[in-house]
Amino acid sequence: MPKKLIIQFNPVKYIISGGGTGGHIYPAIAVAQALQSIDSLAEILFVGAKGRMEMQKVPQAGYPIEGLWISGIERKLSLKMFGFPFKLVSSLWRAYRILQKFKPDVVVGFGGYASGAVLYVAQKLGLPTIIQEQNSYAGLTNQWLAKKAQAICVAYPNMEAFFPKEKTLLTGNPIRQDILHLAEKKTEAYEYFDLSPNKKTLFIMGGSLGARSINETLQNQLTQLLSQDIQVLWQTGKLFWSQNQAFIAHNQSPMVKIVEFINRMDLAYSIADVVISRAGALSISELCLAGKPTIFVPFPFAAEDHQTKNVQALLSKQAAILVPDNQVRTQLIRKVIQLIKDDALQQKLSENIHSFAKPNATNEIAQIIWQIAKKSK
Repeated sequence: MPKKLIIQFNPVKYIISGGGTGGHIYPAIAVAQALQSIDSLAEILFVGAKGRMEMQKVPQAGYPIEGLWISGIERKLSLKMFGFPFKLVSSLWRAYRILQKFKPDVVVGFGGYASGAVLYVAQKLGLPTIIQEQNSYAGLTNQWLAKKAQAICVAYPNMEAFFPKEKTLLTGNPIRQDILHLAEKKTEAYEYFDLSPNKKTLFIMGGSLGARSINETLQNQLTQLLSQDIQVLWQTGKLFWSQNQAFIAHNQSPMVKIVEFINRMDLAYSIADVVISRAGALSISELCLAGKPTIFVPFPFAAEDHQTKNVQALLSKQAAILVPDNQVRTQLIRKVIQLIKDDALQQKLSENIHSFAKPNATNEIAQIIWQIAKKSK
């Protein structure tokens, strides 16, 4: 009797690390999905920080995740500061155990607390590493890790100031592909948010936790917008939502839709005539692809003020409007009303910001990762 033919597959294994905020998590998930499109047998494991949002969002997207006991360095003197060295040692050891057990062919870092620890250990073990730098100003951890990385995928030009030129690849930031073809979704979007297709729509977003200055300004000056016949789609974020239930309940009028979080961002973008947003790298990349006239309010306490730096390239091409955080209460609503009543300026901003879009970024990054992983087999 002939022996059975046994075919053994040797799948490519990828570890992806990133988290802390949606700006790190969603690009990482988008690239994981693109890798599976390229390589249907790919084995992908995420590594994040315990207690952070990636521990929920990644499994919801269908991927396994391991957590490290890690957090950022406290900038103020506190008891938490003294616990950081113990967390760091614990995370490095845990990362070593994960890497030894999973045996990845490549390790990719998207930023966040866990990413630095995982890439550092991977490089010590001689594993190929790739960095995806989303901002226009690179943090010290990524600058340090870049010296031994095989590739650094960046979203902004002139990043050779931070990284080795021969390894730096201008790809753009990976973003959700459902942001394409927004015009086809308008009817669905107006019904989804229960808003009128006959009114101008202002969309406010401040991230998953919210933006205090933006939320408080809207709370105090909402009637000014409504008096101009402007309807409002307002994503408050978790903190404002939990603290202001009475205000929210009182203001759920036909012209105002207040929500804690928006899962269907494609629908929100599709009906937005003007957007107010923080200036995180992911938000900017999405707004470029969506081509939306945007007033950016950079988070003033971001490391190295990188959110303001993210906006500078847009401002140089007249592709956005900037309102500093300390001027929000006096300037924001006035600028919103001016912009939403100026169709020509909206068109100009829309065309200019769209010129920065890189719709193929996700697939380009996945191809780079796949090629490096194949070479290491």
